[in-house]
Amino acid sequence: MSDMNKQEMTEKVKTGKGFIAALDQSGGSTPKALRLYGVEESEYSNDEEMFDIIHAMRTRIIKSPSFTGERVLGAILFENTMDRTIDDLSTAEYLWTQKNVVPFLKVDKGLADVENDVQLMKPIPGLKELLDRASSNGVFGTKMRSVIKGANPEGIKAVVEQQFAVAKEIIAAGLVPIIEPEVDITISDKAEAENLLKEQIALQIEAFPSDVTIMLKLSLPTEENLYQDFVNNPQVLRVVALSGGYSRDEANQKLSANKGVIASFSRALTESLSAKQADADFDTALDTTIQGIYDASIT
Repeated sequence: MSDMNKQEMTEKVKTGKGFIAALDQSGGSTPKALRLYGVEESEYSNDEEMFDIIHAMRTRIIKSPSFTGERVLGAILFENTMDRTIDDLSTAEYLWTQKNVVPFLKVDKGLADVENDVQLMKPIPGLKELLDRASSNGVFGTKMRSVIKGANPEGIKAVVEQQFAVAKEIIAAGLVPIIEPEVDITISDKAEAENLLKEQIALQIEAFPSDVTIMLKLSLPTEENLYQDFVNNPQVLRVVALSGGYSRDEANQKLSANKGVIASFSRALTESLSAKQADADFDTALDTTIQGIYDASIT
């Protein structure tokens, strides 16, 4: 990626109005995403066909006239999507040159089993090669997810330390990491877990060089504006929120109450879309969804 492109992308992510679309369902979550889109498992017979269909879905979203950089700041891609093309351009190149949308890449390989009330990331073999490939494709940043299932100080510390350790490798490769330690929205001690998480993130950011920037992707907090310190921190390029299982309307409502935090929704983005819709109906539904998420993101 050229320095000019990186500078333009950085400015857009940092100051632009809008949200980040999460189009990064991977192998394990793709069948569910396709079912919600109206495609049953009986309609494909292997992984290759499944990924063809999910790429067609993502292509339909990205090529929609509703999906532009005026309201969508960035899009997170799955590796398989990055490696494919849209109109003979790599997906990342198409997003930036045709839509003015900043491309990100999901780099984690899924979650380990629960230990100390958290799920760490599985090891990420070949990370350096993947980051180099992402950079050559024009990708700006990455995303990686862990999950917190209880207010366990030891577990939460381990999640944050792992996230920041991998973030250092991503920064060294010239990319901007989105650190995503998701707090399960169904747990009874969610607010306590979020406070522990905030403390650990703050400690890690404080230890980073002052000229290094990261992004944070966090569950919508129980306490409104809990993450305001991160929103105001110059080392945090942007704080984005995942929908986490809330309906789109509920997620938008909670997002609106958190000043300066923007959306990075996945399921909530595609909630009203169906493979069976005519293009006009699909574009209208997507436009309504994008506008609602955009409005909640600019509070």
